[in-house]
Amino acid sequence: MSALDWTLTDSGVCELELKAPPCNEIGTEMLAALEAIVPELAKARALVIHSSLDTGFCAGADLTELYREMQGRDAADQDVRAFLERIHAVFNAIDAAPIPTIAAIHGVCFGGGFELALCCDLIVADKTTRFCFPELRLGLIPGFGGIPRLRRDCANSLVRDLLLTGRSINAQRAHQAGVVSQLVGEGHALRAARAAAGQTVKFDAEALRAAKRFAKPLPEEQLKQEIDLFVSLFGRPNVKESLRRFVESDDIQPYLP
Repeated sequence: MSALDWTLTDSGVCELELKAPPCNEIGTEMLAALEAIVPELAKARALVIHSSLDTGFCAGADLTELYREMQGRDAADQDVRAFLERIHAVFNAIDAAPIPTIAAIHGVCFGGGFELALCCDLIVADKTTRFCFPELRLGLIPGFGGIPRLRRDCANSLVRDLLLTGRSINAQRAHQAGVVSQLVGEGHALRAARAAAGQTVKFDAEALRAAKRFAKPLPEEQLKQEIDLFVSLFGRPNVKESLRRFVESDDIQPYLP
């Protein structure tokens, strides 16, 4: 089964549905599926990303896959860097796409899932959503571009709070902080995101491209620095041990604070 599906509506809205249980974890399969979507964005007037899973939008990187790869061989720095560069290429393409991009969020939006949402121009979240950067619990930092993108959108005090404490915040707090563009009732995020996308396609495409370039510059240098820092942290023994504990945990949701 594919990790995602996509459709292009008659009005030119590309709807990208994440559907890989348990919660759309981003590993090699999801990454390859996202890479295949990027060229299709040239055909679209707007993009809506959402999840069809009850568990939520995305729980982040596929840590089980990552740990198994580390068990099978020593993960060389260049392998980790190559994977991150692929992730960044896809996320940067979504971030800088010359069309409006909207994330419709519910439930879990953690780690790499939060980073994917932050690529979008607008985040529409229902009241069940929780956002979190739990990476420091593993001895790492967010590696898919999360901190530079979040710093672009809101105050550094919130960035440091999420990064340094690893705690999660609810959709209302994220809305107050300016992370969430529109807060809606449970189950209504996709409907609201579709409505927003429908409004954007009424506007002149060139004016939209110009407005987006001006209002949302890509933090390229900070994104490159993030890759370097993640790679420098990744190979340490305590990271491998933290991943082992995560993968072998009996907790229903071991990523929760």
